[in-house]
Amino acid sequence: MKLSIATCSLLASASAHTIFTELHVNGVAQGHTKGVRVPVKAGDKLSAEWHHTLDSTPETDKSDPIDPGHLGPIMVYLAKVDSALTTTVTGLKWFKIYEDGMDANGEWAVTRLYNNKGLVDFILPSCIPSGQYLLRAELIALHGAASYPGAQLYMECAQINVTGGGNASPATVSFPGAYKGTDPGIKFQLYWPKPTSYTIPGPRPFTCSAKLK
Repeated sequence: MKLSIATCSLLASASAHTIFTELHVNGVAQGHTKGVRVPVKAGDKLSAEWHHTLDSTPETDKSDPIDPGHLGPIMVYLAKVDSALTTTVTGLKWFKIYEDGMDANGEWAVTRLYNNKGLVDFILPSCIPSGQYLLRAELIALHGAASYPGAQLYMECAQINVTGGGNASPATVSFPGAYKGTDPGIKFQLYWPKPTSYTIPGPRPFTCSAKLK
């Protein structure tokens, strides 16, 4: 899979401390930053694989896939494009298909990612139209987010080609614009007082049972 790292890095606000390096389709790795326009079927199980650097592994780097203290949410967005080889994100319309934040026990998505050796699983909605998309995997580290701009956003894009889709028309957002510095999920006190809840920034994930626009 070829990762459009340069494309989505235009959206980032921090130097990379973790990198989305590989996409898995139904449990099968598609290659470490290799290939173009990964073929996927609507409804497939996908997994985004993250690492501290392009070459690090959990066995060689205690901060792989990320420093375990960099707690925060993980999200996945899609944007339909005429060509997944597009070199610009300007004007793209994104819809969220996955999010994971802090659970009822106070455990964070990043902790689950760390414990799962860099893998986060999600389902590609079965009703989205077939065609080429950019898939944006995003992680927000909140250890410095008590004041703005302190949250660290990490993201890259994978190129995918969806087949067997439907005719859904999800509501979309744009970047920049989907988040504000005053959003409670962007400006957030991670340590004290100890948080009991967290509002993930951006729209809620699209589901095929959701009302279409």
